[in-house]
Amino acid sequence: MVIELNNPALRHARALVRDGKVVRDERDDWSEAAPSADDENSFIDENGWTEFSHWHLGIDKSENAETKQAYTFPFGDFDRVHRSGVISAESRRTV
Repeated sequence: MVIELNNPALRHARALVRDGKVVRDERDDWSEAAPSADDENSFIDENGWTEFSHWHLGIDKSENAETKQAYTFPFGDFDRVHRSGVISAESRRTV
């Protein structure tokens, strides 16, 4: 498993920040703000896998692109970037 930067997701996150679609929450708020599995499934059903991928900063290209296992480091709630999500991704990354 090799996690790579998901460049389309990074561009999406930057655009959201530029547009002010940001929640300036606290570090530990991500556990409450992160979409649930049901929220993810609904989003995928309504928007497809490509849009789902744009909400994850990490991608494992060895996984099937139409599975959740391919995506890691979520950063938002499918509407806005959450500061807590970005912090969570940063604290989980490996060098």
